[in-house]
Amino acid sequence: MTHWTLYGVPGWGSTIAAGALAWVGEPVEFVDVKGFDHPGPARERLDKVNPLARVPTLVAPDGTIFTESAAIILSLGDRHPASGLVPAADDPRRAAFLNRLMWLVSVVYPTFTYRDYPERWAPLAAGQLRDRVDAFRQSLWRGFDADLAAGDWVLPGDAPTALDLYVGVMTHWRPGRDWFARETPALLAIAERTQALPALAPIFAKNFQSGADS
Repeated sequence: MTHWTLYGVPGWGSTIAAGALAWVGEPVEFVDVKGFDHPGPARERLDKVNPLARVPTLVAPDGTIFTESAAIILSLGDRHPASGLVPAADDPRRAAFLNRLMWLVSVVYPTFTYRDYPERWAPLAAGQLRDRVDAFRQSLWRGFDADLAAGDWVLPGDAPTALDLYVGVMTHWRPGRDWFARETPALLAIAERTQALPALAPIFAKNFQSGADS
């Protein structure tokens, strides 16, 4: 196999992996597993490579399987150190990059698991859980926006990183673009600059064709 294989759903978290692959110029075959969260053919296809049945799932040309977006980002950064996807080890922005990357994947990203499937975690109070997680996520984004330094990207400097890719994708999700425009305009401005980057524009157009929030 000479290409990467990405299992995902358009507009979901696999968009981050697709964007990273496009950023570094790696060829990829996309396998759409929409509906994988219910028994059926899509779930069976995903189960064969990832028994946890989660997206993104990325298979490298050598057969290595990645099931976490941060691992995908860091691995691609190692393979393509000149791409700018991940700051180099001697880049003064490296520590801030790693800290914010882990915050996005360990604090913000899991809120979608709990919010989108509240009946799994609180079957007797699904609505309350949904509302509280929505409010918590909004507070996280407000804090992120307040911490941004002046500039075009998440990190100081004149070049984007994978953090901007995360922001570009995740601002298409709840609470939605209108909320970000109203509450965190600096963050939304970064998202809009990111999705206009030549390597990423086709990925965003393909995954968010309608312009609607996921």
